[in-house]
Amino acid sequence: MIAGVIHVAGIIDQAEADMLVRCQVEHLGFPFELAKHKEDLTQEKAAKIIRSLKPGVTALVITYLSEAKEIIALCRKLGVSYVQLHGDISAEELAGLNTLWPALRIIKSLVVRSDNLAELERQIETTAPYVDGYITDTFDPGTGASGATGKTHDWTVSRRLVKLSPHPVILAGGLIPGNVREAIRQVRPSGVDVHTGIEGPDGRKSKSLTLDFITEAKAGFAKLR
Repeated sequence: MIAGVIHVAGIIDQAEADMLVRCQVEHLGFPFELAKHKEDLTQEKAAKIIRSLKPGVTALVITYLSEAKEIIALCRKLGVSYVQLHGDISAEELAGLNTLWPALRIIKSLVVRSDNLAELERQIETTAPYVDGYITDTFDPGTGASGATGKTHDWTVSRRLVKLSPHPVILAGGLIPGNVREAIRQVRPSGVDVHTGIEGPDGRKSKSLTLDFITEAKAGFAKLR
């Protein structure tokens, strides 16, 4: 994974995907099989969008599935070889994914709550042999959601996980153009992920907010060099 990567999650249709690609977003996330949120589009429509992406643009599926065979079936249906796992998946199932599809690239979520740093450290210890990277995100106790909450978390926790992890760590959770540069400065992640933070009142990704986010994120990553 290249340092300085910018993920945009929650693509809702072809027009939005095309706009993001024109803005030079190179990683697009498609959430399916979710625990709390409604899916943005059908799997068939997502697969069509993914087939249309030009070389150099990576699509990844974001899912709460926790069984290796189900995860592989979803990835193959969508035509992706990157998966972001937000569910409670065991190390045994992760090992199974490695065995069944060695080329599948796996990003494991580390969902930050108010008091679970020790648990997240244990997750890294037990899952590191089977994944290619991690993403830290925010748990919302009000809704029970562990992603797309629009809320930040304690960035010192994510910073600790970046230091501990043998793999790249992406930072997510409440990032917007106005805070992403400072978040990068504090956490020093390999990448950042944005979903609701660049959406307008209509729920669509805003071109101006997208460009502002990219500008601020790139400025933040430039300071890390």
